[in-house]
Amino acid sequence: MTQPLMPKATAIWLIDNTSLTFEQIADFCGLHILEIEAMADGEADNMTGFDPIASSQLTHEEITRCEKNSAARLQIRPALDIDNMIKSNKAKYTPVLKRKDKPSAILWLIRYYPNLSDAQICNFIGTTRNTVQSIRNRSHWNINNIEPRNPVSLGFCQPYELDKLIKG
Repeated sequence: MTQPLMPKATAIWLIDNTSLTFEQIADFCGLHILEIEAMADGEADNMTGFDPIASSQLTHEEITRCEKNSAARLQIRPALDIDNMIKSNKAKYTPVLKRKDKPSAILWLIRYYPNLSDAQICNFIGTTRNTVQSIRNRSHWNINNIEPRNPVSLGFCQPYELDKLIKG
C-alpha cells in the first residue's frame, strides 16, 4: 500500500471529518499513532486538512466501511491512468478568442519539434493541413506577425498531452 498525498494533512482531515480510530488513520497515513493523537489534541493547528475524497484517494464508501468496523483498514484507490483519460480521437472545441493563437502554437511545434508530421500537428492543435503547411513553408498570410508560443501556455493542451505527442 502506498501512502496518500500529504499524509499529515490527510490525517488532519480524517480526524476532523470521520469517526475512524486513531490506529486506522495512522495505518493509512503511514504515521505513528502518537502523531495522530497529537494532531487530534490540536498540536497541528497551523496545518490545513487535505480531503482524500476530493483527490480521489479514498471513496466515501471506503471510509464508511472502516467506520463501521474498527479492525478494517482503509485501502487507497489506485492512481488514475492518465493515458486512458486522454481523449485522442475527439475533436477539440477552441474558443473564438483562442483561434487566433493557433498559428503561434503551430510555429512553436514546428520550430522545436521539426520531426512531428503535419498530421500529428493537425490532430493535436485542431487545425487544417493547409495551415500547417503554409506555416512550415512560411507562406502563411500573416507569417510576419506570428511568434512561436508554447501550446501549453496558450491553453491548447495539458503538459502531459504535449509530452505524449513528443514521445510518440
